[in-house]
Amino acid sequence: MATDQSENITPQIYLVTPAEFELSEFPARLAQVLDAHDIACVRMAMTTTDESRLSRAGDILRETCHSRDVAIVMDSHVLLAEKLGFDGVHLTDGGKGLRKLRETHGPDFILGAHCGASNHDGMSAGEAGADYVSFGPVGDTLTGDGTKAEKDLFKWWSEMIEVPVVAEGVLDEDLIRTLSPYTDFFGIGDEIWRQEDPAEALGKLLAAMQA
Repeated sequence: MATDQSENITPQIYLVTPAEFELSEFPARLAQVLDAHDIACVRMAMTTTDESRLSRAGDILRETCHSRDVAIVMDSHVLLAEKLGFDGVHLTDGGKGLRKLRETHGPDFILGAHCGASNHDGMSAGEAGADYVSFGPVGDTLTGDGTKAEKDLFKWWSEMIEVPVVAEGVLDEDLIRTLSPYTDFFGIGDEIWRQEDPAEALGKLLAAMQA
């Protein structure tokens, strides 16, 4: 999961699952999107801490992704991600403990870090060995404390830092058009899963990158 935004390459899609989903339905919806579009990576972002539920979902989603040669990472649960054969883990706390995880799991295990809107946390995660850093939310939301990752953060990062960057959180077509020159990946989740046809919804967002 690497790219060089300095070459002004079109951003790739980093797909994020819903926080909760029906295992009887969601894998088919995910497969539909993976079959319709070029996806760089999938993140299983379930909020449950039930190990049994995470394991059942992880087994199915891993097979759905790996059968299509798409990498899959899991939010936070490092040991479970490793046990289930995931490609890596996404740390939601700014990358705390990332250096030790890199030493333990080696260079091939994907380690990403969500750093809110803090370039300092992002740089620290990059120095500790993160494969990518994500910033967000980029759009307006009533959840959280209201802090947003603004365009200037992505612009600065694309000019100064080599670690790939992900823009995520409450995206729309206007934000995608604005941020496309400055981000390597767009983290797309609820923006499409709430739609009747997620593959079609993603297609509209992809078109905005070219506008």
